[in-house]
Amino acid sequence: MPAVTAPSRAPRSASVMPDTPGWARWANDHRKWLFAAPAMAFVAALIIFPLAWTGYLSLTDSSGSVRAESEFIGFQNYVDVLGDTDRFWPAVGRTAAFTGVALFFEVVLGMAIALLLWRPFRGEKWVRVAILLPLVATPVAVGMMWRLIFDPNIGMANQVLGWLGIGPQPWLAGQHTALPTTIFIDIWQWTPMVVLILLAGLTSLSDEPQEAAMIDGASAWQRFRHVTLPLLMPTVIVAILLRGIDALKTFDILYATKGRGGGSFNEVETLNVYAYGLSFDYNEYGLSSTVLILFFLIIIGSMWALTSRRKGADR
Repeated sequence: MPAVTAPSRAPRSASVMPDTPGWARWANDHRKWLFAAPAMAFVAALIIFPLAWTGYLSLTDSSGSVRAESEFIGFQNYVDVLGDTDRFWPAVGRTAAFTGVALFFEVVLGMAIALLLWRPFRGEKWVRVAILLPLVATPVAVGMMWRLIFDPNIGMANQVLGWLGIGPQPWLAGQHTALPTTIFIDIWQWTPMVVLILLAGLTSLSDEPQEAAMIDGASAWQRFRHVTLPLLMPTVIVAILLRGIDALKTFDILYATKGRGGGSFNEVETLNVYAYGLSFDYNEYGLSSTVLILFFLIIIGSMWALTSRRKGADR
């Protein structure tokens, strides 16, 4: 009996007629990119045009109005901003402090809460709903709510301290307490987002390594340190990347709680608040654009560092 051979699969381009023009064959081979090209071009235009315009304004002395005549002054704005030790560099320090402290506590608390929610228990759904409630409100609404809670005269926070025999605190009104208070507000609202990311990573882990560690007699802490955390590290890096970039750009909570300039003594003035003030309070569009370009470079550098760390974790 003659051997039966399976028909070989025709190449992808075989469905195109032999007499089809070359450009049609090329379009058929690259159709997935051609279909996505309009959307990619639109998104690129939305990113490139504002960035290019901001970069151009940073090289001019534009002020008063964006339609007013301005002169090209090169990198003089960058020299002025980088030499500003009164507002720019303190704003950089506050931005770094706000982002670093908030991110640290959000990741630590998010990890603890995610581990508690990892295993099923009675009332689990209600607990998850309660934890996610801070994400429902907008940051401006959250800022206004906590501004009332931390009010030195009528705020609930000082009333609770009074019941405990502790004197009233300035909270948002104090020069040295305003930044820690706004960091607390950010932690309260955005820790649930970290919980969601880490909980998704935990539920995707296999139970076999945990069971093997338990058989070997490893304690709960040892299983977390040597099994769970290494397996979860790529997800942790993703959470740090997403939340870190978002924390760097925080504006609404700070402006809702302290107003223009980040307070009377610029106590919570980060780079976002500083750039906003230069644009809309002083109409210094050239200087404001310079601050935004430098801020953009800081964000890009942070993304590159965290992405490199994630690649190392994946290996």
